[in-house]
Amino acid sequence: MKLAEALADRAAASRRVEQLRTRIVSNARYQEGESPAEDPQQLLVEVGEALDELESLIRRINLTNAAVAVGDGTLTDALARRDVLRLRHAVVTAAADAAAGRDQRGVVRQLRSELKMLAALPVAELRRQADVLARETRELDVRIQRTNWEADLLD
Repeated sequence: MKLAEALADRAAASRRVEQLRTRIVSNARYQEGESPAEDPQQLLVEVGEALDELESLIRRINLTNAAVAVGDGTLTDALARRDVLRLRHAVVTAAADAAAGRDQRGVVRQLRSELKMLAALPVAELRRQADVLARETRELDVRIQRTNWEADLLD
């Protein structure tokens, strides 16, 4: 099994666990004289099996991520780098948006006197940084995705 397939299976298992949890909660109590729509005990057995499968997938995915090389590091290193690049991009973009005043157009009316708002940060430079970060993130994501489809899942 390829790593990408295991990642898809992990997502499906997570969705299954959440669906079972919702069904268990819905059937945990019922009105006297009635019966629950589904047997919550059986649902607990099913969710236990789904969680065991999920745990195995997560363990194997993490083991694979730590062992597979991407560039001059591991897949775990690449994932951490991608996460930080995304956060950095979000911060730089938010800073540029705030400095640009977004929809404020630089002028705020207050009691018949106009106050001009000035940017405390270099908006154009921040936008360039954001573009570079976005490109780096896309390139790294492509390498990660390629690795996911090439790497075999470890036991």
